[in-house]
Amino acid sequence: MDQRLKNLFFMMFALNILITWYYVFCKSSLVTTFHHGSSSFMNLADKNRLLSTNMQSDAVMWTTHPLGRLGNKMGEYAALYALAKLNGHQGYILPEMHNELGRIFKIKLPVLHQDVVGRIKWRTYDLNDWMSPEYSNISGQYVKLFGTPCSWTFYHHIREEILQEFTFQDYIKEEANSYLANLKGNRTNVTYIGVHVRRGDYLSVMPRVWKGVVADKNYMQKAMDYFRNKYDNPLFVVTSNGMDWCKENINNSLGDVHFAGDGKEGSPAYDFALLAHCNHTIMTNFARFSLSYDFQI
Repeated sequence: MDQRLKNLFFMMFALNILITWYYVFCKSSLVTTFHHGSSSFMNLADKNRLLSTNMQSDAVMWTTHPLGRLGNKMGEYAALYALAKLNGHQGYILPEMHNELGRIFKIKLPVLHQDVVGRIKWRTYDLNDWMSPEYSNISGQYVKLFGTPCSWTFYHHIREEILQEFTFQDYIKEEANSYLANLKGNRTNVTYIGVHVRRGDYLSVMPRVWKGVVADKNYMQKAMDYFRNKYDNPLFVVTSNGMDWCKENINNSLGDVHFAGDGKEGSPAYDFALLAHCNHTIMTNFARFSLSYDFQI
């Protein structure tokens, strides 16, 4: 064979490989799985099987529309996880939800490729804040849940699975434990009490929308005295979006109160990790239908 023809044949063969690689790895990847905050690599056979599965006309995909900040997104994720499983389907999350939650928690729901999200004609389904019987029989091939559900009634039957999904990334856990250890100093038998003081927009939203109350100075004093009477060495770790109010209204004459963070709402993960790693929690917002929930790590 003429050398020029050999070279041309080789170039065409190489180009074909490159084109195949591009479409398999870059264009046709509908779903990306993430583990511990980083994407997992898949070989060619797995990519082809994944593409074949998701291109089937009978494929079912459920997702949720990310709304709000960290707490709302956690509720949305948990509700999607639970409702998709309850209806016998696989839940998927959108990239923007993974970008926030995946940095904080070891979530495992697969992530939809952004190109696919725009091509699918979704059936939107609005959720209440609490579980309803009809949610166990939601129909639709491509379902996108809307709303900011905040009730444990969606997922209390799979509580351990949800807690596993919200396992903190190692670096966040290490930072929180290190921070608390430094606060402890030379104290012994310390009991950490996380204090979450939600103010900001809730000063108007809580009484007007939820028909509830925002804790005042008297409540804070009684709650903290309860723990002071119960434990020998309590250490109160206060997080808040109204830190100035906290410093003015929380009594620290005993030196057992630490005001953590700067009170800004831009990075709530750090405050949340501190609260979650404490032994007990004092909360400050109460709606008329509120229920207690024992959060553990």
